[in-house]
Amino acid sequence: MLGAGSALFQIHLEEVILQDKRVIVVGASGTLGGDIVKALLDKGAKVQAMVRATSSRARLEAMGVTDFVVADLNDPASLRQALATEPRADAVVASAAGFTAHSARTKADNSKADTEGYRDLIDATKDAGVPRFILISILGCDRAPGVPHFFQKFETETYLAKTGQPYLALRAGAFLDRARDIVPDQIAKGVFPDILPGVPMALVYSRDLARYAAQAALELPESALNQSVDIGSASPATGAMVAQAFTRVLGRQIVAKPVFPALVMALAPLLACVQPRLRDNLAVMKWLRKGGYVSDDPQKQQRLFGDLPTIDEIVARYSRDKRLN
Repeated sequence: MLGAGSALFQIHLEEVILQDKRVIVVGASGTLGGDIVKALLDKGAKVQAMVRATSSRARLEAMGVTDFVVADLNDPASLRQALATEPRADAVVASAAGFTAHSARTKADNSKADTEGYRDLIDATKDAGVPRFILISILGCDRAPGVPHFFQKFETETYLAKTGQPYLALRAGAFLDRARDIVPDQIAKGVFPDILPGVPMALVYSRDLARYAAQAALELPESALNQSVDIGSASPATGAMVAQAFTRVLGRQIVAKPVFPALVMALAPLLACVQPRLRDNLAVMKWLRKGGYVSDDPQKQQRLFGDLPTIDEIVARYSRDKRLN
């Protein structure tokens, strides 16, 4: 049994070890990527932010990030150069996605980035001898062949296993917050925006996922690698259940309200004929209605990261961070 002095020395030693670790975050300028960067910095790690030339660095610079490298999933040479920098990174955390609003604005090749781009990133990581690759994946992606940008995550997981690059894939469920977070404004009006009324989904708060990613990059033993882990709440929840959690946490009535009116949903299939992005979103909704965001194996998450958060715990953390109380 360690005495108080020995315990404090052990804690200090662990902090020193983490401060020596260097992590490359791919997609660092994104909403989730920024949360991952902060979680790593909070643990004392050295972060190198991999960003595209068109990406804003303002949020990262405000966090104190000074180590940037410009690379693009559609540019294999830039990936090789970024991963080959010395000292060698201890981990790569990849949250980048071609299927984003930024990619749409810059007319990037979404499919190429999420397929060939990720394969090139994995190859560059392996060639550089980086000992672990943490992939932000999607819950149920192995069961979603009809949803391209979901199934491409599973193909990336498969490629990681095939190449022998040590990895951990964190399959995230339905995010409470989004890249453009409309929830706070709606909560102020007494409303929780319900994407798919009546459909239960495993809930994820991005800052919780970011903490798991940082822990996976820095702290989990090698024995935990080379698998996919479903990430979500202790139980799936419908929009109405999330609204009830907000009611309990905030002490005032919050009701669930459909984001999309019935008429819009009825017309959407017609518009999807000329809007590929909308067509993909409709495929996502169809898949989710079949239970796509319900975990088959929550025990893995519990073993690696501790007890799964309840809906009320997630809502409470979110409300505190967003100052909704």
